[in-house]
Amino acid sequence: MENQMVSTIVENTTKTELLNIRGLSVRFDVKGQGILRAVDGVDLDIRQGEVLGLVGESGCGKTVFSLSLLRLISPPGHISSGQIDWVGRNLLDLSNKEMRLVRGKEIAMIFQNPQSSLNPLYSVGAQLISVIRLHREMSKEQAKNEALRLLRLVEISDPERRMNDYPHQFSGGMAQRIMIAMALSCQPKLLIADEPTASLDVTIQAQILDLLLEIREKFQMAILLVSHDLGVIAKMCDRIAVMYLGRIVEIAPAEKLYHSPMHPYTQALLKSVPIPDPRHNGKIAKLTGDVPSPLNIPSGCRFRSRCPEAFDLCPQIDPMLHPVNGDDHLAACLLYN
Repeated sequence: MENQMVSTIVENTTKTELLNIRGLSVRFDVKGQGILRAVDGVDLDIRQGEVLGLVGESGCGKTVFSLSLLRLISPPGHISSGQIDWVGRNLLDLSNKEMRLVRGKEIAMIFQNPQSSLNPLYSVGAQLISVIRLHREMSKEQAKNEALRLLRLVEISDPERRMNDYPHQFSGGMAQRIMIAMALSCQPKLLIADEPTASLDVTIQAQILDLLLEIREKFQMAILLVSHDLGVIAKMCDRIAVMYLGRIVEIAPAEKLYHSPMHPYTQALLKSVPIPDPRHNGKIAKLTGDVPSPLNIPSGCRFRSRCPEAFDLCPQIDPMLHPVNGDDHLAACLLYN
């Protein structure tokens, strides 16, 4: 991978852990077919002020994992086991009322389709003011002034006028800025951004990503950035976790992962990224085979049916994450046992 693909952000390994996830599993009861293991025993930490990337193919469990952190899994899905330790509290032990206070105020989330996340019946100003007053002790006038401040922060032009506009009157990029303003309204410690630029054109994507980095720097807010776009992940992240079939298979600082990927799945993902370099021959490697169904996860290593390095132990042993290239670089692969 070319140098320009690697994030210039320097990781600070001394940062305090905000979120400590252990053994998190999410199951869906699929009528007539069995149990679908969407997230399967995930261990992951998120540190104060860092941008952690979560990357993998579509359908690997990234969005379900993100929603589970806020306990937003709807039936027939449910969190079947694990622990989500948020600054000393296990979120799975909180009541529904306590959890509602965490959402937005402490952990906020933005989605890939901002238009579907905004209520079309209310002006964006009314929606912002409502969120602010829900979580912060402010009068309506104070909340209005705070809403205007946030709209200026995310660079919405003429915010006094646009406060009265409805979601359909905003472009996709502007609507995403409003969602970011709404997420910031309660000054959360963690922002979960699930494919936040997927529905936007390339120019607007860059503006939104730059805005997220500026906000991270300004508020020292941690960001969990969920994406299948390795270019976006490279630009943004301090550390990167790679997900395959419901489980983290590799995690490392961004520079290490891009220059020295250890898991065969990560290596295949990076080889499949187009490189805009005239010296490159233009050939793109493709992952062979299909992702197995989460209704029927293979024995042993779940990547073995697509792995060019598979050997006789791979069907027998389910590899766990362990250090492969220093204590900060972990991979779940029998090649390094």
